[in-house]
Amino acid sequence: MFKHIHHHKNHITALTGILIAAGFILKSVGNVVAGDLSLFIATLIAAVPIAIKAYQALRMRAFSIELLVTIAVIGALFIHEYTESSIVAFLFLFGDFLEARTLEKTRSSLRALTDMAPQEAILIRGGEQVTVPVETVAVGDRLFIRPGGKIPVDGSIVKGQAAINEATVTGEAVPANKSLDDKVFSGTLVDSGFIEMIAEKVGDDTTFAKIIALVEEAQESKSKAERFLDKFANIYTPAVVLLSSIVFLATRNLHLSITFLVIACPGALVIGAPVSSVAGIGNGAKNGVLVKGGEIMDRFSKVDTLVFDKTGTLTKGKPEVTDIHLFGGQNREELLRWVASAETISEHHLGLTIVKQARRENLAVDAALQDAEVIKGNGLKATVTGHRLVVGNRNLLASEKIVIEPSVEAYAVGREKGGNTAIFAAVDGTVKGIISVADQIREDAPQALAEMRKNGIKNIVMLTGDNRHTARAVAEQLGLDEYHAELLPEDKVAFINRLKAAGAVVAMAGDGINDAPAIATADIGLAMGDGGTDISMETADVVLMADKLMQFSHAYSLSKATMRNMKQNIFIAVAVVILLLTGVLTGSVHLASGMFIHEASVLAVILNAMRLIGFNRKTRISGQLKIGAKQTV
Repeated sequence: MFKHIHHHKNHITALTGILIAAGFILKSVGNVVAGDLSLFIATLIAAVPIAIKAYQALRMRAFSIELLVTIAVIGALFIHEYTESSIVAFLFLFGDFLEARTLEKTRSSLRALTDMAPQEAILIRGGEQVTVPVETVAVGDRLFIRPGGKIPVDGSIVKGQAAINEATVTGEAVPANKSLDDKVFSGTLVDSGFIEMIAEKVGDDTTFAKIIALVEEAQESKSKAERFLDKFANIYTPAVVLLSSIVFLATRNLHLSITFLVIACPGALVIGAPVSSVAGIGNGAKNGVLVKGGEIMDRFSKVDTLVFDKTGTLTKGKPEVTDIHLFGGQNREELLRWVASAETISEHHLGLTIVKQARRENLAVDAALQDAEVIKGNGLKATVTGHRLVVGNRNLLASEKIVIEPSVEAYAVGREKGGNTAIFAAVDGTVKGIISVADQIREDAPQALAEMRKNGIKNIVMLTGDNRHTARAVAEQLGLDEYHAELLPEDKVAFINRLKAAGAVVAMAGDGINDAPAIATADIGLAMGDGGTDISMETADVVLMADKLMQFSHAYSLSKATMRNMKQNIFIAVAVVILLLTGVLTGSVHLASGMFIHEASVLAVILNAMRLIGFNRKTRISGQLKIGAKQTV
């Protein structure tokens, strides 16, 4: 029965309004008894859903706002103030209706994402195209997506090319051109062209499904302010009942004490913080930034020190082989094939670059490996076709007691000063070649860092496993405060711990794989998206789905705006309660007018929070248009 009444609450609100209007009309034409009867019936009808919620809260040992209103309505009926009892009950229901409608708009970002979820997929079976529900697609299925179609699952393109709008995943409306072997994500849209793809992640494992789940979870997560206000409301409500009783005992004025009871309702105070948090998280989701809850938003707003990995974070993470220099008469193709075969076990950007270079030169990278081992932050070791390979940086060669001749060292330093990463390749204990790899600084990096400094960041640091010469080149071009090179993952963790011990509030941004320990150690861990890798989503507090530093800047300024908005709402709520209570005690505010102002304050804090939905839109658009010249490092 309770659910049935709640389902018809809007109809009850409308009927109450009609009865109140009828009561005023009847009283205005002189029929006072009929008018009071209409107002009395309106009060009873409106009080039912309010009293039910109060009873349900009491069963959970919670003192709700509905309890205060119920007591006030009963008191007004007791002293025969039917006009005020009916108006108070109606205004509370009508305010509840407006709150629900307005709050629904703050969740529009999530609802829009959910509505974008694909429902069907076109499978290719035996050369025929078959349309099936998306739930039936299995890993390994081959799918066809026509122009204008939604990509139903995550996977890789095996045929065709297309311009794909990935706004639902990355927040970027500019279509990305995708072709053979490129990754595509569920929920994105083929603007032009067509593709055939192999399903790799389906159902709840898709990036799109995880985004929706993360945002839903984040919007339920509470900040410290929200948790405090929840506890405060549970204490505040019985305290108001006690104070109103004291007012009655002191004044013997039941009307005044009932008015005090209603006016002191903490409605705006309770709802002010959650609605700001929900709106802020919704804005982030709409713009390709996943912030995992109100507490993360709160902590992020206090960050004053940024720590970046270099490769894939400050740089694009799409390096190119610029040179392969040989020593001791080594065959170039043979060395590249051996190194590329060994690098197939690595997930590092530089290793993958060497593999791509070998394949670009049509070299087979399937040489048999034995005793292969990745040394994180340094390189790898493997036995390839009977030869012992050591591929990596100076530290790895030193640990293997491999001597770097002066001429080899001089060549490597020269390449590094030119902005390259020099990768040493030793065969059977002797350096046989240096593979030079160069990356590009992200075009939006200078503007993003400048904006974050403007918004309150005091210190920007780069930590990298790369050589000091390349690190210096990047740091100088971006104007970083400090940089530290040739670090292992545990060195990055130790450095972040030192920053935190010195009182800094640290955000660490990395690619979410090699930097996972440092990301987990920082006060705020932030992963550059890559479309959303599993590890980055699980490890980081904030995930940037579009892999753009301007999104980092947006996320940081959004966190500050959200917390500022939350404080504004709390101030509005407290100020209105103080003013109303003062008005009640001085006789200038009455029950019905006070209830009206109270409900208006609730709507005021909701409308204030809704401003966050459109936060920073113009800034982000202008940031996307200001793309500078490419910088090679």
